[in-house]
Amino acid sequence: MSKRLNDKLASCKAAHRTALIPFIMAYDPTREASQKLLNALPDVGADIIELGMPFSDPMADGKTIQAAGWRALDQGCTLSSIFEMVQKFRKQNRETPIILMGYYNPVHHFGTAQFMQKAADVGVDGLIIVDVPFEEEAEVRVHSDAAGLAWIRLVAPTTPNDRLEKIMPSAQGFAYAISVVGITGDKQAQSNDLKDYIGRIRAHTTLPVAVGFGVRTPQQARQIVKDTGAEAVVVGSALIDELQLNGVDSALDFVRHLRAGLGA
Repeated sequence: MSKRLNDKLASCKAAHRTALIPFIMAYDPTREASQKLLNALPDVGADIIELGMPFSDPMADGKTIQAAGWRALDQGCTLSSIFEMVQKFRKQNRETPIILMGYYNPVHHFGTAQFMQKAADVGVDGLIIVDVPFEEEAEVRVHSDAAGLAWIRLVAPTTPNDRLEKIMPSAQGFAYAISVVGITGDKQAQSNDLKDYIGRIRAHTTLPVAVGFGVRTPQQARQIVKDTGAEAVVVGSALIDELQLNGVDSALDFVRHLRAGLGA
């Protein structure tokens, strides 16, 4: 599994720093703007970056990220062009982990083994493939494991304890705790609803826990961490909204405010 991702999570823990994980969509709103944003995120407080792979039928995404994916596809985004973005990023930054997040159809079309190896070669550290369930992942995992990519699991509030016991031992990187029952950006996470849920996840893994899907403000992120002890927070839809409305510089300011809200 990715040493860079493990090292980053360990260094955040040692520094008592909540890891901030912004999500952006590759090529949204344009290739140039997306690259500029990606390159600058570590400078404004991002510890790990989730880079979205656009797909025409994104079942887990709300309207904001759906629209971002469609804009990206209209701009001509492909998996090969996403790899080029990561290569350019790695020319200036060798420390910040990058997680690709998306759906299996484009990966399968690219060629699963080829995709995994190319991702590792350009400097990707892990994957979140939303629509590959635990029961069907073996033929995919064999290739991600061979390439040294972390296989990051999504966990939902509706995931029962017996399933957590089944799926968490083979998870890697961090446990991604979906904070709401629903799609991305559709509801706001409520920290008082999360404490028991995060506790159930911790009973089945020693991995750090990242909370996402519904985190929109610095105040909300800080309260979630205070109430649950989550080691990381993922923010996507609110960042993409800011990017779409006000541009790259304003989106970077938004990430600065998130970082300040979580503490240094």
